[in-house]
Amino acid sequence: MSTSPQEAPLETFPALDALAHLRAGFFRRVPGLDVQTDRDTAMARLASIHRAALDRAGFDGMPLASAVQVHGNSVREVFAGDEFPVADCDALMTRERRLCLGIYVADCAAVFIADKFGRGIALAHSGRKGTELGIVPRTIDFLLTHTGAAPDDLVVQISPCIRPPHYEVDFAAEIRRQAAEAGVVEIHDNLRCTASDPAAYYSYRREKGKTGRLLAAMVMI
Repeated sequence: MSTSPQEAPLETFPALDALAHLRAGFFRRVPGLDVQTDRDTAMARLASIHRAALDRAGFDGMPLASAVQVHGNSVREVFAGDEFPVADCDALMTRERRLCLGIYVADCAAVFIADKFGRGIALAHSGRKGTELGIVPRTIDFLLTHTGAAPDDLVVQISPCIRPPHYEVDFAAEIRRQAAEAGVVEIHDNLRCTASDPAAYYSYRREKGKTGRLLAAMVMI
């Protein structure tokens, strides 16, 4: 995976790549970019790099629907005409094509939820607190309610996130359990730990809060 100092490498997931109507990816740490600062400054430094990375990855010309994430369990359906970022929200769902959903993480999991038949997609931000509050099953139920899909119509993919022994709770395992309890059959987790691979990922815990953010993006095309 090659990149220049001002490019965000793209990580993809086979389970999502297999869906012809979908484009999804996880933008990793930007080599050579100084993000050892507060969140707002780091995000400002990443903004144009992420936009360029999205364009190169086939999300060009698409609005990025993002949220002001608060480690809660609020889910919102979004439309192309909405104002972004959405306030106080940790999961976004859309039935619109060419509206790119975006979630930022730095140890929490980004959870991709897609209907195999193209009726809707959702992205959730689920760390320890959000997992305890059930953000992922709430998002699954929200997507099913708004699209008419059944649980076994869905694909769930968990992004890299912090895991034991670097963190005391394996919330990714709990997300998998919650998704299965919600009736989802196809649940994927690449099992990568953000804190154990500082060359590839930003880690809030490892870098004591002074770090950048990884961008999860997904769109129906």
